[in-house]
Amino acid sequence: MANEIRFEDGGAYERYMGVWSQAAGATFLDWLALPHGLRWLDVGCGTGAFTEMVMDRCAPASTTGVDPSEAQLTFARTRLASRGAQFEIASAMALPFGDESFDVAVMPLVIFFVPEPAVGVAEMARVVASGGTVAAYAWDMAGGGFPYAGVQAELRSMGFDVPRAPSADASRLDQMQELWTNAGLVNVETREITVQRTFDDFDDYWTTIVGGASIDRSLRKLRADEVASFQERLRQRLPASDAAGRITASASANAVKGRTR
Repeated sequence: MANEIRFEDGGAYERYMGVWSQAAGATFLDWLALPHGLRWLDVGCGTGAFTEMVMDRCAPASTTGVDPSEAQLTFARTRLASRGAQFEIASAMALPFGDESFDVAVMPLVIFFVPEPAVGVAEMARVVASGGTVAAYAWDMAGGGFPYAGVQAELRSMGFDVPRAPSADASRLDQMQELWTNAGLVNVETREITVQRTFDDFDDYWTTIVGGASIDRSLRKLRADEVASFQERLRQRLPASDAAGRITASASANAVKGRTR
């Protein structure tokens, strides 16, 4: 079985991706439009950013998060220590719960990291009660929708082996539709989500990505002049700053939802 990509620094990942996740997650939750009082499972919960949104917006009867990274779960537990959320270490492909244990299972920005997406979707469907909701949203990796696609492209142009999501195609709308349908889910719907994030200036953008997945390790291999050259090429890829020096970047995600029989 292939290894899952894991992120071990909860705080750095929160700044790097949590803000993006919440922006897309707000639109995603509005689209789900689910009633209050349900039992929620957040698969690949990471730092708990999306879990917290569920608790704030959906008044769940219970909220459980799973993730393969203990460091991420430690961050999530600290974040939601007083709110009753439960967190367990687990793979998306082997959820440690009985059949029909939840009313909703969501997978936020995770499906492209799951080595066997069909297994992960089947597991979500298994643990959701009849008539419940199984849903996900994911950056459009194949379509260049990942928030830091430009950063990755520059690193690859310099010869760095930037880890690729093992199941990038699973983030395509047609693939999501197929995965959900093949899992036996009904009333399957998909949609696109576009979000924006504003950085105070280039330095704010730079320190954010340096804390993100793999880039810091890559940068440590460069000379000072190579880092400066990389920064300049990255500036050229970013949208122009406004009069105050702020940079507004965008990203796009695809979403899917369906119901269990």
